[in-house]
Amino acid sequence: MEVTTESLVESLQRVLSEDQISTNLTVRELRSKDESYHKPHLPDVVVFPRKTDDVINIMKIAVENKTPIVPFGLGSGLEGQVIPLQHGITIDFSLMNQILEIREEDLLVKVQPGVTRSQLNQELKKYGLFFTVDPGADATLGGMAATNASGTTSVKYGVMRDQVRNLEVVLPDATVIHTGSKAAKSSSGYHLNGLFTGSEGTLGCITELTLKVHGIPEHIVAARASFTTIKDAVESVVAILQAGIPIARVELVDEASIKQVNLHQETNYEEKPTLFLEFHGNEAGLQQDIEFTTDIVNDHQCCKVEFEKDTAARNQLWAARHSMAYAYIHGYPGKQMVHTDVCVPISELANAVLFAREKLNEAGLPAGIVGHVGDGNFHTLFMVDMDHAEQVAQVNDLNEQIVMYALEHGGTCTGEHGVGIGKKKYQSIEHKTALNMMKNIKDAVDPNNLMNPGKIF
Repeated sequence: MEVTTESLVESLQRVLSEDQISTNLTVRELRSKDESYHKPHLPDVVVFPRKTDDVINIMKIAVENKTPIVPFGLGSGLEGQVIPLQHGITIDFSLMNQILEIREEDLLVKVQPGVTRSQLNQELKKYGLFFTVDPGADATLGGMAATNASGTTSVKYGVMRDQVRNLEVVLPDATVIHTGSKAAKSSSGYHLNGLFTGSEGTLGCITELTLKVHGIPEHIVAARASFTTIKDAVESVVAILQAGIPIARVELVDEASIKQVNLHQETNYEEKPTLFLEFHGNEAGLQQDIEFTTDIVNDHQCCKVEFEKDTAARNQLWAARHSMAYAYIHGYPGKQMVHTDVCVPISELANAVLFAREKLNEAGLPAGIVGHVGDGNFHTLFMVDMDHAEQVAQVNDLNEQIVMYALEHGGTCTGEHGVGIGKKKYQSIEHKTALNMMKNIKDAVDPNNLMNPGKIF
């Protein structure tokens, strides 16, 4: 017998209070999409758990009614992971937003999944600590774990998976597991932290996270280095990394993107391929790093390099980088942004970026290249009229060419945005027979395919 929304809501009302359940159209529309170009789908009902027991009860009802479940953080994803393709129940974790414990001596925090990155860092500042993963958006930590997010600081501190010590997860059969411990390392059993971090809500709901944090650096210096060509900029990054300079951030912003930043942020940066850099450490060590980096970029035909020690100037620099997507969106009203998100070995980075730039030039579409080039991850940003079928087909073809180039040169189809809907078609090419093992894990954990169906596979 088909389950109606009314009967589903009646079942949920037995375990949740009235204000934790919504079938309101506006509420559902807000959870029908993320920031990607993928088509929205409405959930049948949105629920707002306050504690793990609520999630357990929701899961039991979903199993009983064979109803799909999609976990939802803030909807800041870029590959459609939170879009409920088969409708069902969307679990919005915004009310599970408590910082449960700060263990400053262990450099650990325990949080609920709805805590945002900025919320955590605001609290950690009192202890001289910070959480390093910085994807730009003020995403929830549960969502960041679900997609294995990274961002500007990953070249020094690592990605989300590197920060996860333990996760509490409600599985599709409504049992609860913990995937790790508080220990810094373990050789005990399968690496479940790694399995669930990046699983995009397809294996269960994360209800608690224990994460590694770091001491706030004694000194921070940012820099902006402009070059005549993208090739020079990227090759200087490779040289900086090979020299062993412990750089904290190194971001590429191409000429087209600098133009958009200047228009949007009212800055007057030189409109050339540019690196945004940041160094963390003690004063003496930083001075050596700065001098060494200056020599390297000058060896690669750097036109100009400027260092910023002032906090306000540093913040302006990174605000410009983080607002890049919005700079393009506001600059091309009526058009939708489509991203690529590939990652290649450092030795292949210059050629991969040049290949992407060549394809963009051939296409003649509004587009730019930005990226966390310190770890080989870069993005092309296309502005597309989604009602123009020929243009959409052209962008899809360009995206595929860039992805295939990355895969053919030892890279991956997604460095940080995840698979979701957009990168499903590349999974068999990238993983080959290993994809069958992933499917077997999915079938074993979620035999009814209720958890975020239609994603990854």
